[in-house]
Amino acid sequence: MQIHLLYGTETGTAEILCDDLKDELDGEIECVVQSLEDMGPADLSTDALNVFVVATTGSGELPFTAIPFFDKLQAEKPDLSNVQFAIFGLGDKTFAATFNYGSQTIMDKLLELNAKQVGTRGLFDASGNEMPEEVAMPWLRETLEAASVSKASTSEQTGARQLW
Repeated sequence: MQIHLLYGTETGTAEILCDDLKDELDGEIECVVQSLEDMGPADLSTDALNVFVVATTGSGELPFTAIPFFDKLQAEKPDLSNVQFAIFGLGDKTFAATFNYGSQTIMDKLLELNAKQVGTRGLFDASGNEMPEEVAMPWLRETLEAASVSKASTSEQTGARQLW
């Protein structure tokens, strides 16, 4: 099994969280960590689960490292029907009107382009008492379990090889 941890960050928290998730899964699952700033739609894996970790900044905007990726999605409008993804958002409920809009924006665009979401969107509230990894790790394990069940079911139905 392989997952790609893809982050969009303003202050570095999403990148640190991806590194923490990778360290936690070390030896269990092969993980690749990459900034969305360095990616385009064609870089999304069709053989691994793409796990997005996206912060929200300003008045609900995407963080600066996610903007180039989002702009490419908008301009190219690729068919992402062979891409599976999960998404985790970093936000602050103090800004209730725009809480976790960064991850919502990326999720909506991926779904619009036919990508398949695995599990539910994970949400972190920076105004709470927990650290991001305390929320993200259980969410990721649950999401990976959902992905495994989904893949096993699809493989049985189609006779396809299970990728993770």
